[in-house]
Amino acid sequence: MKDYELSVLFHPDLEMNLEPAIAKVKDLVEKNGGKITKEENEGKKHMAYPIRNLEYANYYYFEVQLPSDAPAKIEATLNITDEVIRYLLVKVDERKLKFQAKEAARKPHEETEEEEK
Repeated sequence: MKDYELSVLFHPDLEMNLEPAIAKVKDLVEKNGGKITKEENEGKKHMAYPIRNLEYANYYYFEVQLPSDAPAKIEATLNITDEVIRYLLVKVDERKLKFQAKEAARKPHEETEEEEK
């Protein structure tokens, strides 16, 4: 399984009741053999340019692990989902993961050095 980042822009009218749309995306990932490792609600934001005559969207971010055949199936389904305005599914760079792991390992070490001073 490989690591992916999935950013989804939901319709702005769903701001008050976003849970069913999020649940639909989560089910889609899990039905295709994936696992959600992190999710974050970025909130309602103004888009850089209008999409479907909409100026705002609800931004939601997922970090997922997917088998090799799942991204194509997920993209095909998200293309026809009414709640989704736009999405971006990208594979995480292995170098980024290694860098984050090094930073996480170094951070506690730096904190203990500062406490000793």
